[in-house]
Amino acid sequence: MKKTMRRILLEWGIIGSIGLLLYITGMHTQVMGFIQQGILMTGLVRPDLKETDENSKADYGLTLVNSQGERVDMRDFKGKVIFLNFWATWCPPCLAEMPGINKLYNDVKEEDIVFLMVSLDKDFEKARKFKARKDFSFEVYRLAGSLPAQYHSPSIPTTFVISSEGKIVLKHTGMAHYDTERFRQFLSDNT
Repeated sequence: MKKTMRRILLEWGIIGSIGLLLYITGMHTQVMGFIQQGILMTGLVRPDLKETDENSKADYGLTLVNSQGERVDMRDFKGKVIFLNFWATWCPPCLAEMPGINKLYNDVKEEDIVFLMVSLDKDFEKARKFKARKDFSFEVYRLAGSLPAQYHSPSIPTTFVISSEGKIVLKHTGMAHYDTERFRQFLSDNT
């Protein structure tokens, strides 16, 4: 009985030490993101492509700053499909969906589809470094002003798709696997 209890305590001590080490080094977010990325690859978590209840006119009053420090006005993208994603480097589900979003971006970047990957990190430099370290092709942005109420969400990641006609045709809260043929078709159908 004593050996069994010692073994159990030793196992939990090792697990706890690994968890503490990951937390202290800041790697816990990366590890959780990696695990959740595996879940996404199973295809179990996909965005619901039914039209949103809102299906309302999009608010183009959103001003952003890209990684080069240039101001970008969402009004400049009227007439194009907009994939608008709110994320942060401290958010494991956000990190989990990024490789799929990057692949989707690379597959459709020649079409009239704009990707606005808006970091909600307090320190935008973290988002810039993360993008560079992962070698993602899409641009990252930060808010340059207030966020229109229409895009407020209680959690991240949250993704909106705005049709070329200026309607919100998708709002998905939580991580999802967007790199699918079905989603590509959804984007094309909304151009």
